[in-house]
Amino acid sequence: MDRIKLVINHVYDFVSEKEILQQADNATAANRALHDGTRAGNDFLGWVNLPSSVTEDLIRDIEDTATALRSRCEAVVVVGIGGSYLGAKAVIDVLSSSFDWLQHERKDPVILYAGNNIGEDYLHELTSYLEKRQFGIINISKSGTTTEPAIAFRLLKDLLVAKVGGEEARKRIVAITDASKGALRTLATTEGYKTFVIPDDVGGRYSVLTPVGLLPIAVAGINIRELNKGATEMEKACGADTPFEVNLPAIYAAIRNELYRRGKKIEILANYNPKLHYFAEWWKQLYGESEGKDGKGIFPAAVDFTTDLHSMGQWIQEGERTIFETVLSVKEPKAHVTIPQDDTDLDGLNYLKGKRVDEVNKMAELGTLIAHVDGGVPNILIEIPKLSEYYIGQLIYFFEKACGISGYMLDVNPFNQPGVEAYKRNMFALLEKPGYEAETQAIKKRL
Repeated sequence: MDRIKLVINHVYDFVSEKEILQQADNATAANRALHDGTRAGNDFLGWVNLPSSVTEDLIRDIEDTATALRSRCEAVVVVGIGGSYLGAKAVIDVLSSSFDWLQHERKDPVILYAGNNIGEDYLHELTSYLEKRQFGIINISKSGTTTEPAIAFRLLKDLLVAKVGGEEARKRIVAITDASKGALRTLATTEGYKTFVIPDDVGGRYSVLTPVGLLPIAVAGINIRELNKGATEMEKACGADTPFEVNLPAIYAAIRNELYRRGKKIEILANYNPKLHYFAEWWKQLYGESEGKDGKGIFPAAVDFTTDLHSMGQWIQEGERTIFETVLSVKEPKAHVTIPQDDTDLDGLNYLKGKRVDEVNKMAELGTLIAHVDGGVPNILIEIPKLSEYYIGQLIYFFEKACGISGYMLDVNPFNQPGVEAYKRNMFALLEKPGYEAETQAIKKRL
């Protein structure tokens, strides 16, 4: 089968091939460090060989659990924040019908999300929807005490128990959590929930190929074996000893860092297929949380084209020249839709009659790429043969590996997130959480 392709000739007006190759040794050393664990964050490298180490027993257990939930539930709520839901939502959105949620006769449960915000209206509307439906919960948290998902789970658990009783509720709740410690592990053991483990050496934003992502994806009716197969293929293609010239994640990381060194501080991930919107959201967390520290890091942004060409297009074309684009291009869509002829031709589109919609989209993509390059925006293009489990698995691992390499090239730890704790300390102090009395007093003096 094919692999995703990296097209880089549209950066040569900004950095030469020779200049990119000058980053090769740095990128290769960073790639090797991900395998030999010689740099910062080496206790969070479990994702590096994860796809090839997923066992048949684990896959079967996930599939059986998904089948049990699917048989009981019209809806399944994934409770989690950040990497605990973004990867699953990204894959599910890419590989499901855009209008599945509108279908009255469904073979797959609708997948809903909670715990990724503290919106009271959202939670009210969600629980109101679920009151009329048979639902289950996948609760994802290493600790079980993260504020957003903990609030959501408390509300949803109470609703489920009130609706179906404690015994049935236990059969509809799955906990994905730490192997041995934490509030959620304790609760799952006490209540007898089915559980899966979040590996200690895999951080949340790298966890989509663990049960964190695989179980919700399987519940949605998506083939997790093919997803993991694609990721495994990419893992093998960029191993510790892979030469730079054929190591796609290393090449991508090298180009990003050379552009960053030249003042391109913002990377815009652009797609021309609306199914990829949440994939870009997953990518934003992966790169933002991994690289944005120590006063360094490329700012990750995303746009949906051609939609955002009618809003952000002006800024991208003629705004401050501190940006570069990475374009996700899908070679072949699943469907085949042609543009019909209209006898009146009032819209002037008869010149397109008989053409596929995707042909028009591809010409918009190419025309935009040329315009943006001419406008001073370097473009990297990633071609995906089609939107399937296999190729999305490749794309996930490609970005994960490139992110680890790129972080090491920046000389930061790509696997911690110390800045995320700052808002939590302030929030706990303002809420007067026990143990934060000193912080409460200090922050009140500032208000």
